[in-house]
Amino acid sequence: MKKRIFACSILILFISAIVGVADIKEDVDKKEAAPEIVLSYAENQQSDYPTTLGAIRFAELVSQRTEGRIMILVKDSGQMGTETEVLKQMKYGGIDFARVSISQLASYAPELNVLQMPYLYDNSAHMWRVLDGEIGEEYLNNVSDKDFIGLSWYDAGSRNFYTSNKQITCLDDVKGLQIRVQDSSQLMIDVINALEGVPVPVDYAKVYSAIETGQVDGAENNWPSYESMQHYEVAKYFTLDEHTRVPEMQIVSAHTWEKISKEDQMIILECAKESSDYERLLWRQQETESRNLAIKGGTVVYEMDVEEKQKFRDAMTDIYEKYCGNYMDVIDVIINY
Repeated sequence: MKKRIFACSILILFISAIVGVADIKEDVDKKEAAPEIVLSYAENQQSDYPTTLGAIRFAELVSQRTEGRIMILVKDSGQMGTETEVLKQMKYGGIDFARVSISQLASYAPELNVLQMPYLYDNSAHMWRVLDGEIGEEYLNNVSDKDFIGLSWYDAGSRNFYTSNKQITCLDDVKGLQIRVQDSSQLMIDVINALEGVPVPVDYAKVYSAIETGQVDGAENNWPSYESMQHYEVAKYFTLDEHTRVPEMQIVSAHTWEKISKEDQMIILECAKESSDYERLLWRQQETESRNLAIKGGTVVYEMDVEEKQKFRDAMTDIYEKYCGNYMDVIDVIINY
């Protein structure tokens, strides 16, 4: 009897070993199986930036939902070029996916200017009501006529004024102030002029020294940029006026899109929207962290009230006409959305 029990035990161990080896081999085969489709994703921000982490989550979700058949390689830190260069390559299928600012995309789809007009949104919740609703979906679809397919919306926060010598609390405070602007942003140049300030184009990397030496009285940007570049050391007065909210869009080249099956297109769209929720969460966390660090470093924050902000919005009338004269009906709908 003991011999039989021993023999059975040996047999069970032998069978278990065979099954174990088979399972290991199956796992190895799965890991080594090459994806059927490998696609590129261009991202110009650093590896730990919210939009980059959102892109990585998107790639992971697509890989999971397609069981590894589709692999998306995210190239961050501008490895694939500037946003302008990336868009040019995407028109011909040289790059498959990207996250781009609509300020860049508007050169191909001018109607997108509507969504980045100054003082358009009351707050973040207002913007997301618009973008997550019928209007936002319509603009995603409109991009499809320009060799790109719009997938989802990403957050980039709001831009605000910050100054070195005095706090901006009302419209009159802007008069005569020399404010740094992006040299490529004619819209922002027009905004500062409309507020009776003096726009001064300065390269982003030189803003700190420009404020420190008095070349400019201040600048405008979002919390993460203000804090990460340590601008709070030379411009401690931060006015939360939220003059622009420029959303960003995940897009795919139309050349790439038409080669993908309908089933996989649905998976990609679903994953893009899920990654958008994730990126927005990361952005809110980053904003809070940057704001707290800046305040700890000496920043004085002034939050502009609704009445005063309306005066700034009223000063934008000519700018709205210049950039969105044919879309004023849409502007009115968004403001009251």
